[in-house]
Amino acid sequence: MSCHVSAVRTCLKRALFTFRCSGKADCLKKMYSLGSESLIKQAREIQETELQKFYSRLVKLLQLKELGHETVDSLQRLHLILSANKYARTLPSDLQQRLLLLLSSPSEQLQVLSSALLRETPPSSGEELNNIQENVSQLNTHAAALLVSQARSRTDLNNLCAQLVHGLEGRPSDGPTRSLMFTLPVLNSILRLSPESLTEEHVTILSKKFVDWLRYASILQGGGASLGGFFTGPRSRQPLPTAELDGSVSGDFFTVLCVGQGFTEDQWMNVYSFSMLRRWLLTYHSVSSGNSTMDAANRLQLSLSLSHSFSNDDRSEVDGSVVSMVSATSSSSRLLPPKERLREKAFQYCQRLIEQCDRKAQKKSDTELQKACMVEAVCILDCVCVEDPSMVFRTFPSIKALFSRLSSDLSYARVLLPIAQFYLNHGEMAAVDCECVWKLVFARFPAELFNDPFLAHELLRFLRQNLDGLRLRAPEFIRFLPNLLKFLAWDSSAVVDDFVDLLPSLVTEGTAVEMLHTLLDLPCLSATLVLQLRSVSLPISESSSRGLLSLDAFRNPAFRGLFLFLLRVETGSGHTIDRLSTLHDLLAEAADWPRVVRCAQVVPVLLHIYFNTVVTVGQEKLLAHLILVMLERSGLLLAIPTYSREIHRVFSCHLLRLCKLRPSLVVDQSHELLEFAGTTANVYSKEEVYTHVVWVLGEYLSAASDSRCSVALITSCFETLEAVLFEITSSAPPPGTVCPAPKVITTLMSALAKLASRSHDLIPRVSLFFSKLRTAARNGSVAWCADEDDLVAIVTRGEELWSLLKAPGVAQSVLTPPPHVLTPRWHRDTNLAMPLQLRVLTRLTHSQ
Repeated sequence: MSCHVSAVRTCLKRALFTFRCSGKADCLKKMYSLGSESLIKQAREIQETELQKFYSRLVKLLQLKELGHETVDSLQRLHLILSANKYARTLPSDLQQRLLLLLSSPSEQLQVLSSALLRETPPSSGEELNNIQENVSQLNTHAAALLVSQARSRTDLNNLCAQLVHGLEGRPSDGPTRSLMFTLPVLNSILRLSPESLTEEHVTILSKKFVDWLRYASILQGGGASLGGFFTGPRSRQPLPTAELDGSVSGDFFTVLCVGQGFTEDQWMNVYSFSMLRRWLLTYHSVSSGNSTMDAANRLQLSLSLSHSFSNDDRSEVDGSVVSMVSATSSSSRLLPPKERLREKAFQYCQRLIEQCDRKAQKKSDTELQKACMVEAVCILDCVCVEDPSMVFRTFPSIKALFSRLSSDLSYARVLLPIAQFYLNHGEMAAVDCECVWKLVFARFPAELFNDPFLAHELLRFLRQNLDGLRLRAPEFIRFLPNLLKFLAWDSSAVVDDFVDLLPSLVTEGTAVEMLHTLLDLPCLSATLVLQLRSVSLPISESSSRGLLSLDAFRNPAFRGLFLFLLRVETGSGHTIDRLSTLHDLLAEAADWPRVVRCAQVVPVLLHIYFNTVVTVGQEKLLAHLILVMLERSGLLLAIPTYSREIHRVFSCHLLRLCKLRPSLVVDQSHELLEFAGTTANVYSKEEVYTHVVWVLGEYLSAASDSRCSVALITSCFETLEAVLFEITSSAPPPGTVCPAPKVITTLMSALAKLASRSHDLIPRVSLFFSKLRTAARNGSVAWCADEDDLVAIVTRGEELWSLLKAPGVAQSVLTPPPHVLTPRWHRDTNLAMPLQLRVLTRLTHSQ
């Protein structure tokens, strides 16, 4: 049933994709929204009598010799009826039999419709489906998809797999052409769903067939191609050899890059086998090899003999033809068991493909085909070398030569990534210097191809899948972090999930501080990348006329250093904290650019991940530095609506977490914290951060949290906060600002009360302030609080604190409770009566 649901979902996804990609999607959107609901409702509410009449009419249509448009329309309507209902409907047996017969129809449209209809019904238990399964020679893609989707159990899949494999083995050579061509895709689907369906016998059979198809396909064109001419007739027609992409005659065995006017069946199977080869090499490991493999000594002896055969002419591996290399191993490979022989033939095939890709294609589409084949060939060689490390020394020369040939052309970037994967997996074993590979992948690719969505996806996937290997074999990749973040700055919505996974692995002691700055400047980087592309495409004379002042600044040599810092490739290559305000002024017009706004929206998410990681890897010195960065950068952010507020919220949350985790940080950074808290302007511009800084000072500036905390330090903090509180409660707010939030004032009052409870000499001063506050509130409204209810709440809070301070001993235990009070264990302490009381209350509340 799961296979059935998966197939239906796939069908729906394809239909949705087709609709979205249609050029008429926008025109049909309104019509679709109005009519689709009505059609679905009619399909769901159709009466049973009407449905039976429809079934009968459809059976009569299917009995006709020629099936026209009316039959196709009826089949499509039936598919809507079946798919619109929650529960599967059972079709009449005669209709179901007719649909099964349509699976072998010459019209592919009818094959698709019948397969889709039968997949909407409960799995068939009749003999018709079994007949299709038994007649492997009549199988096509849609019939096989039906068999796979309606498999009731893994046993059914195993049986289908066995029949397909044995059908390949026992099929006569003069059978129908289409049977084998449709068998391999179905086998590939089964292997994806259930790799354990394979047995050792299946592996042996398929490996032998792959060897035959890959290496021994015909080199002559199919379809009766000829040289032509006036006297050429059917009797004089001779098959021509296949050609290379550059037009020359193919001088070696057939591959997917050979072209011709027609292809034979074994040539088509060569193409199918190559497309399935990598998955096959990764799949057949799930089958126990038993006695079919060679022992280690024989395998080593064979690899040594093969290596010796190459030592006579090293140039054939790098810049010569692969013909000599293939002929040198043809006799030795016949001695190998099926798996090893398949690996040998796969190696030869991929070497031949790499040699063919060196030819200049006559068509642009063939050039893209060459790139795709190079990617697949390198990936297959990687799989072969992972299975048999002795192949590394035979493979690396050609891979190294391919890298040298392609590395200067960035249009081959997606080909170079599999090559980088090969270097990562096998470079250490081959003792090859990989520095040039990493500089290309992590330096040039993001810097010059940051706007290529396909490369961004594949490079970030390469990082995610190889993080452990990169940390072990190429730890220098972390220094390219600013460069990698260009993918995020350019298209944050598409790659944010990748960076959510990658970011924790990129945070280290050495990169933590710069990473925090870089994340905060990510919207600036996004704007700079836009300007970089516009500076190339937009003439200098047009930038001023269009009002792009930031583009003029980007081209101005006086500000070039600021933008180059944002565009840096490696970490530790400059610092712009002193001129960030200038940079933000230059990029002010970019604050509403859609790309910049989307980038700013993902920064808070990444900052949460960053801080959650840094507390696990950072020492106290690093955490202290991060507190200074948060205080400094809270006022140095690009002026994007809601961006500063979101960043302040993140800073506030993690400032509390850092200080709770390491209370000694408050004493270590007391000077900077007091300087921030003593600046009255921060009350109005950084309200969230300011409130939490004041709370941290009042909570953790005590001898209980750190023995270094002296009375002088407490007094200094008290005087600083007292001055700010007196200033904001004795005058109106500055022009252009609103009244301070009640939360800020009550937090300042609580902090003063806490500090006074630890140094009793300060109690009269704070009591005097609370008295004046109450008197001022009784006289009527005040300029520093616009809401009367807020003023009442502030005064009430002041009176509560004043009452506590009248009993200093009580005040200290209430405002600064000891740790055993903050984390009580009364419900677990058996020496107290609390556990008994809790159990009694529980029984009372749970009783009838």
